[in-house]
Amino acid sequence: MTTESQSTLTATDIRPDLGRAQEQKFLQTGPESVPAAPRTALKSAGHVIVDSLAAHGVERTYVVPGESFLDVLDGLHSSEIETIVCRHEGGAAYMAEADGKMNQLPGVAMVTRGPGAANAHVGLHTAWQDSTPMLLFVGLIPFAHRDREAFQEFDIKAWFDTGAKRVMVLDHAERASEIVAEAMFAAMSGRPGPVVVGLPEDIIRQLIDPTLHPAIPVAGGGMSSNDVEALKAALASSNKPLFVTGGNDWTQSAADQLTGWLERHQIPAAAEWRTQGTVSFDSPSYVGPIGYGRPRPTYDLLEETDLLVFVGTVPGDVITDGFVCRQDWSKKNFLVTVDPSLRGRSGPVSRQILAKPEAFVSDLAGIDLQVKEEWKAWTGRMRAEQESFAALPPSTPAAGPARMDTLMANLVPRLPEDALVTFGAGEHTNWAHRYFPTRRYASMISARNGSMGYSIPSAVAASLAEPRRRVVTIAGDGEFLMNGQELATAAQYGATPLVIVMDNQEYGTIRTHQERHYPERVSGTQLKNPNFGMMATAFGGYGITVTEDKDVPAALDAALAAIDEDGVFALIHLVVEQRVKAYQATA
Repeated sequence: MTTESQSTLTATDIRPDLGRAQEQKFLQTGPESVPAAPRTALKSAGHVIVDSLAAHGVERTYVVPGESFLDVLDGLHSSEIETIVCRHEGGAAYMAEADGKMNQLPGVAMVTRGPGAANAHVGLHTAWQDSTPMLLFVGLIPFAHRDREAFQEFDIKAWFDTGAKRVMVLDHAERASEIVAEAMFAAMSGRPGPVVVGLPEDIIRQLIDPTLHPAIPVAGGGMSSNDVEALKAALASSNKPLFVTGGNDWTQSAADQLTGWLERHQIPAAAEWRTQGTVSFDSPSYVGPIGYGRPRPTYDLLEETDLLVFVGTVPGDVITDGFVCRQDWSKKNFLVTVDPSLRGRSGPVSRQILAKPEAFVSDLAGIDLQVKEEWKAWTGRMRAEQESFAALPPSTPAAGPARMDTLMANLVPRLPEDALVTFGAGEHTNWAHRYFPTRRYASMISARNGSMGYSIPSAVAASLAEPRRRVVTIAGDGEFLMNGQELATAAQYGATPLVIVMDNQEYGTIRTHQERHYPERVSGTQLKNPNFGMMATAFGGYGITVTEDKDVPAALDAALAAIDEDGVFALIHLVVEQRVKAYQATA
């Protein structure tokens, strides 16, 4: 090390193991006056952060680069973690959030200070309301520049404290690995959610002992003997029990075990809004989705059932139609969630069982009950209604404009068993709610906070995480242009989703509300769109625009061939009539 390079370092940069007294002695008399440094080679805090993420099992991180966290980017250069460079911080945050939905491990995004952090906020809100484990690393101004209105300075805690489980700032370099472990734990423990970690650019360059902090175990809870007896008694006295699954804290083994238990006992299960697949679409116990705009088969279920068991979620605003349904305090509700605060709950609570889904289902498997005839009739009736609702429309094209019904009727039979669908928000999503065969956990990845612009980033993340699965995303024309630029990310990293853009030249959901409250006064909802098929081609994928229904099957054939034979993403731009819906919602 030259004298010049030494002059830019502090004593603790060179010897971070020194105490304050030894540091002063080092500065006054040189290195010979203090004990020898440990033999462990030092690393920068930024590199230690990367090593810690890898040790926790993180496989990829979604990044929009910034000079504020260059040392972390440098650590990623030689890391086994794949760095996905995104085109907008909102897209990167959505990708990390979708990644967290597919795994119990948090998805990871990295953005820069000020404007970068502001752009990423939308993904953080999605993770907060959807209870998704997620880590957002934000590069910050140097520690020494704080509170001086430095370039892109902002108060990270003031911005994010109300929308994250924790907001931490690495003010002491030697705590780098510890903070990663704490952030991972906070994101996964209790009700999962987002955690924000601020990284001052000068702190992450400091050299520290690279010893890694071990992962902190996450408690899963479980049923006590009293819980078991209470649930058994409630089920035994019930004639119309109903389980509702939801949340992002499941495993496939838990989903399979619950499905088997429900089928053996001929008890039905519905899915929380936009979480279909925990109980398979094909299961005789699956009776459909519950949420905004839900169809008639599940609209009356919450009031009709005499025992409601929520697993992994709670009856909140969306499920209860704005805190209206299931509010009678005489109703029996068992809430299975590891969150002791029951945040977001609405209506009565007969019993809370503090358990994550896997722990609860493991205990539930030990409960064996005599199957009631009433259960068989109740489940059979609701299952028949769900099967009727999900029955595909005719696959033969009709005369006239392109139709989503025709596309879904031709697509669904060609989907493999493990197909996965993603989407954001809008009336276009109802075709997936109704027809898409979700047969395993995390086969429907969506934004339950109603966030638009989620479809393309989530499809890219899903395709990268599960490259052998058929990933389909259904986007509305308004939603697509909010993050459609992430198709460039798909092309760069080889993601191959099938993208369906339903173009009805309007913000359809808002138009529906507008017609309800301000009939025949259309305002602020109409759109003029580009050729999305040409855009897809420009981004490096396959694109085709379809305006006539007769051309739908051939367009689907060509799109799937492009994915399977050419290894590129494919986009079908489906120009449809306005006001055509997947079904008439009852709420």
